[in-house]
Parts: sequence; structure tokens; C-alpha cells
Amino acid sequence: MWNKLEQYITDIRFNRWYRYFAIFCRITLAVAFAISGWVKISGERFAAGLSSNHPLGHYFDALLDTGFYYTFIGIGQVIVAILLLIPRTALLGAIASFPILINIFVLTYSLRFEGTRIVTFMLLANLFLLVWDFQRLKPILAFQQRNNELQTNPNYSSTHSFPYVFFTCVLLTLATVIGVNQIMYDIRPGNSPEECRNGCRDSATPKASKQFCDCIYNQGHNLRTCLEEFEKAKAIELGADSKSLPRPSSEK
Repeated sequence: MWNKLEQYITDIRFNRWYRYFAIFCRITLAVAFAISGWVKISGERFAAGLSSNHPLGHYFDALLDTGFYYTFIGIGQVIVAILLLIPRTALLGAIASFPILINIFVLTYSLRFEGTRIVTFMLLANLFLLVWDFQRLKPILAFQQRNNELQTNPNYSSTHSFPYVFFTCVLLTLATVIGVNQIMYDIRPGNSPEECRNGCRDSATPKASKQFCDCIYNQGHNLRTCLEEFEKAKAIELGADSKSLPRPSSEK
């Protein structure tokens, strides 16, 4: 099974559609890193529209106050963007960006940020780039080298057939990420007070949800405190609703 997987990874490098997709992933990640890095180098707060009382807003404010460390992060991100854009250094850029994206991935999910979907897409694109250059990574990962005709034959012709199965899996993966993000949290702070309060309309506990939004944006408490208060208020609201329901009459 491993040999077949390795052979598949070798084969896709000779298909132009996979090659186009790899270029697309490289450029997309490079643009994202370049924009993020330039904001930091300019000394501006990242996600300036995000409220300072938002859980991630607390983090961005604290990061901005670190001074030249903030600039250092920006320079590193711009360097990663440049590495991704140059074909010869694209693998180095993919390796360097992977721990950065893992860190952002965990951060955004732990703070229930609305941008978790985009970060997940970026991480998946980064993983594809690492798989794309797997043959070059094998010596680093200490995988046993094996010789086969497809890897050693310089006359192996490229293919132009469209990989329907692969891109169908890509679309299904993106849809799964969006769907899972919709249901994995019972409440989110949103990116603004209005977005948070709008999410209360369809909640089973609207009063507790509004109290959560007030705790985040008006009182400025941290996410953990507000979630604890939300769980208490939700239990009280659900308990009050259950008491208000008509009880069935007892049989004689």
C-alpha cells in the first residue's frame, strides 16, 4: 500500500493539472504571508477591524506591543512568501510555513475565530505542497530510497488528463471543513458585536447567548470566563424553559 501511495505521488508530478494546482497553492500562500508580514513590518495592528475586546483582538494587541519582535515576525513571513514564489526554493518555503500555519491553526480554533476555515484551507494547501515535493523530503525524513523506472527514467512523458477524482476530493474536503466549522461550536464571539448578537437569534438559549456577547464585547472578559458564564446561564435558561412546559396529566 505504501509503495502504491509513493508511486501515485511520483506520478502526479508529471500531470499538468496537479502542477497548476501546486502553483496555485504556492501563490495563494505567498500572497497571504506577504500581506500579513507587510502589515507587521509597517507597525500596524493585524486585523485592525477586529475589536480589542474580541479574544483574538486581545492577542493582536499584546503582539503589537512586543515592538521589534512583532516586526521580526513580519520579516519572517515576507521571507517565507518570497521562498514560496521562487520555484527552486518553494520546498524550503513550504517547510518554513508549515509550523507557522500549525500555530495559527491551533490559535484560531482555540479562540473560536471566524477565520478558522480560511486557516484550515491554507494548512491543507501547505500539506499538499509538502506531498508534492515528497521525493525531495525523503532523505530528510529518513525514508528508504528505492529506485524504480518512473523515478529514474528521464523520458517519462507528462500527462494532460484531468484528475476528476482528486479535485472532487478537494471540493468535498472544503465542504467538510465548512460544515464541521458550522456545528463544532455551540457559540462563537463572531468578528464584531453585531455578528455575535445576530448569532443569538437561532440559538436555543438566546438570553444566555446575548449575555455571552455582552461579556465579550462590553465587559471585555476573556473567552474562558465568558464561556463559563454562558454555560451557567444556558443551564438556568434551559431549566426555566423545561419548568414552563405543560406537564401531562396523571392517569387515575
